[in-house]
Amino acid sequence: MISMDQSITQWINAPAGSHVLLDSIMIAASQFGVPLLVLLVIVQWWSQSARLHVRHTCVAAGFSLLIGLGLNQIILLFVHRVRPYDAGITNLIIDRSGDWSFPSDHATATFAITTAFLLHGLRWRGLALLAATLLVCLSRVYVGTHYLSDVLGGVLTGIIAAVAVRLLYWEDTPVDRFITSLL
Repeated sequence: MISMDQSITQWINAPAGSHVLLDSIMIAASQFGVPLLVLLVIVQWWSQSARLHVRHTCVAAGFSLLIGLGLNQIILLFVHRVRPYDAGITNLIIDRSGDWSFPSDHATATFAITTAFLLHGLRWRGLALLAATLLVCLSRVYVGTHYLSDVLGGVLTGIIAAVAVRLLYWEDTPVDRFITSLL
């Protein structure tokens, strides 16, 4: 299994550094993808259609993101996986990262947001976010900073966080009504 993970990671990373346009797209997706998705969630706050439901979903996406990244920090206490560029597996085309490789925070953040939108029934918005999310996740392997399994681990923590929030943070409760009435 480890060999397959390394082989797929190398295959995805193989063109890195030799295609200027593709490198630029992947570097931009890797560096700006998460902040852009967060910004897109923030902009949704002022949606005119299904306003309170969309606002509830935005709050759920924010909680999902925070819980997912919190789960990652707990995992990082126990799993110390070396980055693939330090193991000689990938060609790194962005700055080095100072933490462990597993799980990917980018994958966790983007999948937490996307899953929250899909779980709350905002299908078209969720699918648009999913397209951006898949690009961000692929970019993390392409630029050489993660193994494919790091990204899959991040996907799992993001989904777990969004499902937990969906089960625990209900729409139209007094707390939800207060939060969604702000601004």
